Amino acid sequence: MSKRPLRKDSLFLLMGTILCCLSCKGVKNMDYQEYWRMKEHIEQGLKEPSFPNREYNVIDYGAVSDGLTKNTTAFSNAIRECSEAGGGIVRMPRGKYLTGPIHLDDNVNLHLEKDAEILFSTDSDDYPLVETSFEGIELMNFSPLIYAKGKKNIAITGEGVLNGQADNHNWWPWKGQEAYGWEIGAPDQNTSLKKLKEEMIANNVPVKNRIFGKGDYLRPSFFELFECENVLIKNVTIINAPCWVIHPFRSQNVIIDGVKVDSHGPNNDGCDPEYSKNVIIKNCTFNTGDDCIAIKSGRNEDGRRVGIKSENIVVQNCKMIDGHGGVVIGSEISAGVQNVFVEDCEMDSPNLDRAIRIKSNTKRGGIVENIFVRNLKVGQVKEAVLKINLFYGIYGEQTGKFIPEVRNILLENVQVKDGGAYAVLIKGHRERPVENIVLKDVNIGHVTSPYEISGATGIRFINTHINDSLYNVNIESERR
Repeated sequence: MSKRPLRKDSLFLLMGTILCCLSCKGVKNMDYQEYWRMKEHIEQGLKEPSFPNREYNVIDYGAVSDGLTKNTTAFSNAIRECSEAGGGIVRMPRGKYLTGPIHLDDNVNLHLEKDAEILFSTDSDDYPLVETSFEGIELMNFSPLIYAKGKKNIAITGEGVLNGQADNHNWWPWKGQEAYGWEIGAPDQNTSLKKLKEEMIANNVPVKNRIFGKGDYLRPSFFELFECENVLIKNVTIINAPCWVIHPFRSQNVIIDGVKVDSHGPNNDGCDPEYSKNVIIKNCTFNTGDDCIAIKSGRNEDGRRVGIKSENIVVQNCKMIDGHGGVVIGSEISAGVQNVFVEDCEMDSPNLDRAIRIKSNTKRGGIVENIFVRNLKVGQVKEAVLKINLFYGIYGEQTGKFIPEVRNILLENVQVKDGGAYAVLIKGHRERPVENIVLKDVNIGHVTSPYEISGATGIRFINTHINDSLYNVNIESERR
């Protein structure tokens, strides 16, 4: 008897039933296979976008592949004509192409042939102001290097390279840190960021009036999908980003497949789904200066204003090398995150701080629930296999009245050679403790300490080996 595909309404009903089970039972009392069915149905509901069999070669629009001539207009004309004709493939032949920002349009697949490299201008004058986001706050700022707003059925594919050309001379010094080329007395982002955080969002200034740009030193992200639907990013390599690398923002039905990110600048998160739903990140490699994957949902008042959870996110068969964390949730997390599935991933580097990380504070708030991890292989991390820190941040303005909530986290069949300082490190709040954290069939060859836990309840170690000792431990309440 053949399987019939689920209708969308049936899928939503099934997912709702599973969510109800999660909420009512918690992880510790439920059938572990029940929630993985949700992951499978998320995958079934996501299909790669397709495009008409029409090609638009950028050379025919005047593009020059000498690495010196700016091709912004040629790329724009090819993309516009392709979209207006009903869609197709905008082809980038081998060669080096200098350009300003690329703005994608409906039904366009920008395809980079092998040995094609797009070099993005480092002249901020080339980047017009658009509605965008900086560290979880909406504003008007420099266009991302690749940008799409309100578009459907779009893609970037091929074996070519997207090169942001950011380094310690371009973009990165704006961070205001000497490690990234900043010099004492030089301008940086800090004054503008303080104005954005402490004045504008705190006073609910409309986004259209949050105008930044030249002279404000807020770096653009590399690839931002703003309110887009049905998106594919496949097989390309992305290097040297000014800030966040791949940023699905208020978007849904996004597939990121086979992408390589190698970018070690400040805030160079590899992929940041934010306010986004139904996202698959698979077969990717992340080697980054910040978190490899960081799932977000807005910062402080702005996140609560937007109020859209990030949910139904699948991370599969990915490799994490350098980074502050392998798969991370937060810290811009004010609208909440639910239903994250991580499986069959490898993490290994002396420069990878944690494997799974959740971070928030009482300024951010937010609810993080239903995070499921299985079949994870970890070679080496510095600090912890699992870290949940709800006191994140080193600045005084990081405290407020919004106590974050974290519940229903499972790590199953996780193999670790060297977990660093802790297998599990949890810093929760006594008033609203972290709850229902399960490690099942986890094997950690070496850590300095098995766990340090405060502000948490319902922490379970099931058939878990740490430093060659078996742990079957049930910590009902640890409220220090």
